[in-house]
Amino acid sequence: MTQQSPPSKAQLVESLRSGAADTVTRLRSLPAEAFELGRYENGWNGRQILAHISSIEWTYPRLIDLARGASQPRPAAPAGAGSGGGMRGGINDYNERQVEKLADATVAQLLDLFRENRARTIAAVEQAEADLFAKEIQSAGGIRGPLATVIEAIAVHHVAGHLNDIAG
Repeated sequence: MTQQSPPSKAQLVESLRSGAADTVTRLRSLPAEAFELGRYENGWNGRQILAHISSIEWTYPRLIDLARGASQPRPAAPAGAGSGGGMRGGINDYNERQVEKLADATVAQLLDLFRENRARTIAAVEQAEADLFAKEIQSAGGIRGPLATVIEAIAVHHVAGHLNDIAG
């Protein structure tokens, strides 16, 4: 990731906005049965993949805190987010726990959660100091590079990959 030139703060905000709009538009256009099809190598169906991208969305502002070297207490997680437990068992176990917490959510509820959490991500990026986006960090999933590149890799490209998983 460090080989790439990081996007500017404005470019990152635009990528986050357009990525969210594309995600919501494409997923809303799918028939309900598309979300029940097995789509992913670990056996997740489309709804479970949507639960994954909706639940991890709240973590991106934490990357900004990481870049700041924040030692402040962790803020309360929004609805649908993990609480406590951290990365117990590794990233795959963490992801499974987050999806399980949203097992009873409807597609409409998951899309709302994604939109709400993406709005929080965008607000956090807009409020962050511009110099933070060049700081080197490492995500919980092991992606290392400048903050802007890491957020773009996970919140934009990772989500777009999962969007393709769901949409087929």
